[in-house]
Amino acid sequence: MTYTITTRIDAPFDDVVAAVTTALQDEGFGLLCDIDVQTTLKEKLDVETDRYRILGACNPPLAHEGLTAEPDLGALLPCNVVVYEADDGDIVVSAVDPQQLVGITENPELDDIGADVHDRFERVLGTVNEQFATGGESE
Repeated sequence: MTYTITTRIDAPFDDVVAAVTTALQDEGFGLLCDIDVQTTLKEKLDVETDRYRILGACNPPLAHEGLTAEPDLGALLPCNVVVYEADDGDIVVSAVDPQQLVGITENPELDDIGADVHDRFERVLGTVNEQFATGGESE
């Protein structure tokens, strides 16, 4: 079972993070957190790792709707999008598949929300792919 929506991009890491952040905002998401895993592991464990960021994305109206239908849904929020350096040098952007995520609740009231967020994440990844396929960079 696939639990993410993923794409690979040949572009500078920081440019991809900026493009993902902008595309998320364009789809109505704010970032509740931005975790720099590389820095955290270096500080806490003195371990060197490739660059890896976890972006905690939230669309407040959809979150409110979901929490109204399923109060425990908060345990699954925010929806995470990760950006990391792959071994081959590509930058991977991987978003949780919200349809899989809300599916574990077995609450049919969440199906439309999961589908909506899934479509928004697909558009985010498509926008980022398109931006770098045409040679564009983030502002």
